[in-house]
Amino acid sequence: MTSSAYVILFRGVGGATQLPVKQLRTVLAEGNFGHVSTYINSGNAVLSSELDEPGVAERVAAIVRKEMGFEKHVLVRSHQDWQGAISGNPFPDAVAEPTKLHLYALEREPDPEAIQKLTEKATGTERFTVQGRFLYLHTPDGMGRSLFAPKIEPTLKLAGTARNWRTVLALEEMMRKIASLD
Repeated sequence: MTSSAYVILFRGVGGATQLPVKQLRTVLAEGNFGHVSTYINSGNAVLSSELDEPGVAERVAAIVRKEMGFEKHVLVRSHQDWQGAISGNPFPDAVAEPTKLHLYALEREPDPEAIQKLTEKATGTERFTVQGRFLYLHTPDGMGRSLFAPKIEPTLKLAGTARNWRTVLALEEMMRKIASLD
């Protein structure tokens, strides 16, 4: 069976919840994942596996729960899905300021009614679009000042985790390297 590259996004890393990257790389490699690497200390990893996306998510979540006591959502996207999210960016004018453009990986595709409710709450300078299991958010005034961003998960009634565009592109480059090795 052929191995595929995946991005692993840990939700809620930072502050009191840390995932030491050296230990994370070790436990994932010992869990039979290939080409394990991490990107900055904020809950990002890439790896290769013969498992499908749900299988990778389940196995990674079990490993980090058992070995590291991490109990929050683990979101996984294939290299193909990640590339599709990059090429599908609805805000190409925002890439010049990559820390103000964010890609949320959502645990599932949100209900249309929830998206409509979220649209009604978008009253600031931010703009967003949902495409499948991804949400794009442009925060021209910065994520730290956004009054809209904290409303996303509760309104959509699902878990998600955001990465700025710089991180999105760095993770794609890491997966591209993995794909060239397999």
